[in-house]
Formats: sequence, C-alpha cells, structure tokens
Amino acid sequence: MILLAITPGLGFDRERWKTVLCAGVDGFLIREKQLEARALLDAAAWCQATAPEVALWVAGRLDVAFAAGCGLHAPEAHPEVPQGLVPLSRPLHDEDQWTWRNRADQLLISPIFPSPGKGAPWGVERLHDFLDGLPPGGPRLLALGGVDPAHAAALPHPRLAGIAAIRPFWEGDPRRAVAAFRALE
Repeated sequence: MILLAITPGLGFDRERWKTVLCAGVDGFLIREKQLEARALLDAAAWCQATAPEVALWVAGRLDVAFAAGCGLHAPEAHPEVPQGLVPLSRPLHDEDQWTWRNRADQLLISPIFPSPGKGAPWGVERLHDFLDGLPPGGPRLLALGGVDPAHAAALPHPRLAGIAAIRPFWEGDPRRAVAAFRALE
C-alpha cells in the first residue's frame, strides 16, 4: 500500500516535516499555497535531501516541480500540463473526469469519507464500483478524504494502490499512523 502524506498548509516547519518524511511514508505532497516559488523550491530541495527515497510532489506549481525534478499535483483549476514534462498527479472528484485525467501518472480519488469542506463523500461502494469498471493499466490510484486507519480497512481493491491523507500524519504520531496503515496490508 502506497502512503502519500500531504502537508496541512501551515507553512514549512522543518522539524515537523522531517518527522512525517521519516515516518515510513512512500510519498510526500507539498501543498503550501502561501509559499512563494523560491521558498517552495527550497522546501522541495530540503525534502529531497532529507528523505531521498520518498517520492516528492508539489501542488500547483509546474515551475517549481520542473526545477526540483519532482512530480506536480495539478489541482482542479490548474491548466493542462503536456504529458511527460514532469510526473503528474491530478484529483478525481467524479467518475466523468476519468476520460481526460487517465493519462496522469497518479489520481487522487476524493473525498472517499466525510472530510471538512470537501463535499459529499464517494463512500466505499461507489469507489469500488468505479474501480471495478476501469480498464487495466492507467494511472496509480490513491484514495483521499477522511481516510484514517480505521476507515482504510474497508478500502482494499486490486486497482487501488494506496491512500493519501493529511490528518493521520500530522495530528498525532505519524509513525503510529504509518504502522496502523501498514498493518492492514
């Protein structure tokens, strides 16, 4: 199971970020909208030096992703990105988006469970119905939105590569969260 930790949008805190980066996650998505390009690039470089084995993604800034040599998570309103320029992650909020987003490297299907400010959740049944109908191959698919170790037990599906989350990794001990998610494998 791939575990992608998403920063909570509270700024670059080296000690806290190091704790999460070194907790056993597979990926780290910097989602810090308030950081300017230089600060975001410095944070990305620091992450790569601190945990080079962790796949790094930057939200919303193609220039920074390109300069850092990491992946780009292009949020909903982000312009299209030429295929192959950088590893590309996109959100998937509705099944109809599959048609034009299935060429991304990674899709974050969201929200699966109730999540503050994120609209009506998909739920496990809708998620599994969607995954059952997909053709073989395609992007890596991660479940996002209200996913914690208690809810994650209901998620396994052959097409689902893992989960993406904020709160389980940032509220409390990230090593415990990683261990709890890994115990479900």
